[in-house]
Amino acid sequence: MIPQGMEIGKMPKMLIIQTAFIGDVILASGLIEKLHAHFPEGKIDFLLRKGNEGLLLGHPHLHRVLVFDKKRKYANLLKLVSELRAEKYDLVVNVQRFATTGVLTALSGARYTSGFDKNPLSFLFSLIAPHVISNDPEEALHEVERNHALIVPFTDGQYERPKLYPSEADYEKTAPYKQQEYVCIAPTSVWFTKQFPQEQWVKFLDLMPAKYKVYLLGAPSDTEACEKIRKSSSNAKVEILAGKISLLESAALMKDARMNYVNDSAPMHLCSAVNAPVCAVYCSTVPRFGFGPLSDESHVVEIDYDLSCRPCGLHGYKKCPEGHFKCGYDVSLDRLLELLG
Repeated sequence: MIPQGMEIGKMPKMLIIQTAFIGDVILASGLIEKLHAHFPEGKIDFLLRKGNEGLLLGHPHLHRVLVFDKKRKYANLLKLVSELRAEKYDLVVNVQRFATTGVLTALSGARYTSGFDKNPLSFLFSLIAPHVISNDPEEALHEVERNHALIVPFTDGQYERPKLYPSEADYEKTAPYKQQEYVCIAPTSVWFTKQFPQEQWVKFLDLMPAKYKVYLLGAPSDTEACEKIRKSSSNAKVEILAGKISLLESAALMKDARMNYVNDSAPMHLCSAVNAPVCAVYCSTVPRFGFGPLSDESHVVEIDYDLSCRPCGLHGYKKCPEGHFKCGYDVSLDRLLELLG
């Protein structure tokens, strides 16, 4: 139920703001699905940071994608405020929890604004939802559920899973890689302690059944790490696609893989967004934080014993604070292999 007096009509103009990283944008895409389902005649815009716009290319439910270039943050902030006010939005949904997007939301001129209580400017929003990340299983919510709370007053209590839309051209581009059974591995992460150790990926590749082609995925910046893994492995069927195909092309490839092996990072969310089979390897973080895989075939592999220092943080670290990184090195390779049958 929409609170009394908070009607936005059948054809509202709506804006979703998520200017964080790739995975955050993917998870916020569930809001697009839900708002479109409830307001099929409405117009939905999406504001994201420069560099992530490729995720939403050709999205059938979006009217417009706005890009925030953070390199000239304050100059572009003022420009965006003016642009948002000119649009006269009925609803602005801010999924980000930092002051910059709070400014955009508060000054947007929208009839209604919705955001999380952790945003320092949330006191200026029409609607505020709690954002609780907890290691307590009793309190655990997925991020898509937390995001959905921002639009419950305008929709209903059922969240939608994230969804992306690779184009026909994306599938055509990746078709030549699908001539035999294959596995995709996205071996890197921005954070060292979220990343299954390179040596372990090498051992896994060496144990991989010979019938599988293996594609190593990632950004251009991941190419060097992928090359080190490939060169260190005795598996001759490994090919590096990191930096060679786009995000949506990667999603199109992952959709038809026998299995996709990923860290607690953006490629996991790519799998969720196209319902691709996925095995997420968790090292320093835990699924209870609410960022786990959502595909129909989702697997989480982590150490099978309690480690007093785990989880050591929400986002991970550049190195193991304890110096041993047991949460990474003690993950069972057999459990990864079992998923291939």
